Amino acid sequence: MARNKVQFQKGISLTEFLKNYGTEEQCFDALFAWRWPNGFQCPHCGYDKSCRLTHRKLQQCHRCHRQASVTAGTIFEATKLPLTAWFLAIYLITQSKKGVSAMQLRRHLGISYNAAWRMKHKLMQVMLERDDKHKLSGFIELDDAYLGGERTGGKPGRGAAGKTPFVAAVQTTEDGRPMRIKLSVVKGFRKTEVSAWSHKHLTPGSTVISDGLACFRAVTTAGCLHDPIVCGGGRAAVEEPEFYWVNTTLGNLKSALRSTYHAIRPRYAQRYLAEFQYRFNRRFDLSGLIPRLIHVALRTPPMPDKLLKIGLG
Repeated sequence: MARNKVQFQKGISLTEFLKNYGTEEQCFDALFAWRWPNGFQCPHCGYDKSCRLTHRKLQQCHRCHRQASVTAGTIFEATKLPLTAWFLAIYLITQSKKGVSAMQLRRHLGISYNAAWRMKHKLMQVMLERDDKHKLSGFIELDDAYLGGERTGGKPGRGAAGKTPFVAAVQTTEDGRPMRIKLSVVKGFRKTEVSAWSHKHLTPGSTVISDGLACFRAVTTAGCLHDPIVCGGGRAAVEEPEFYWVNTTLGNLKSALRSTYHAIRPRYAQRYLAEFQYRFNRRFDLSGLIPRLIHVALRTPPMPDKLLKIGLG
């Protein structure tokens, strides 16, 4: 039996990673090259001539004489952690199929839990903002899902207390292979919510396949074709071939979350979904995940603690 090329791709070994990014100088040079691939450009006046203040590793513009840090205006701004810690965290998060918790980062990096938590959530925010820009198109499997289990004595199924509803969508090729996914927290499964989600995340002209949930008819407001399949609930719904990939994705997602995280607060749920989504959508190039994530992180605005802890709920 032939091996799955995606599952068995080489990726980057820890030895190879440390060879390329094992020192502070290597990490700084990599950040500089990814932020200014065509050479330094002053973020204040746009001039391209400067000198480096080596002691503080700042660039000073020859025109306006203002100084700029390679991390200023990025998600890394004002960090007190060494760049090697950030790079190692990015390696661990991107190369792990099921993700790495803040507690695991704390142990691997030798930093405080609060610092590891901030680092983890900032990187997940980068992933979230990046994938928000991409819409699904073509053939799309759509389903409703929830984070959080049933509570003893509570209401089962939809509407149960303590559950976070989210939309799960998988873009497939014409021959039924999964390409990209969208996992989006919603306030509830109502037509207004699904309509707003569809306008933001679906390309007009796409064909959406869903179960018989009435709210999914709202995808037509975004110019999509809708093919509802009434399949009932329970095991019959899970085994329906038209929903094979969305059900497989949800199974893998929940397995990853259960095995990695002790608990997920509803207000941070979107970031955790975005992390799984980001890795899945780039699974064809495991070795390219590190430079791609850092490149985007350098173009993501700073996220102060007061905004980071508000969450997205």
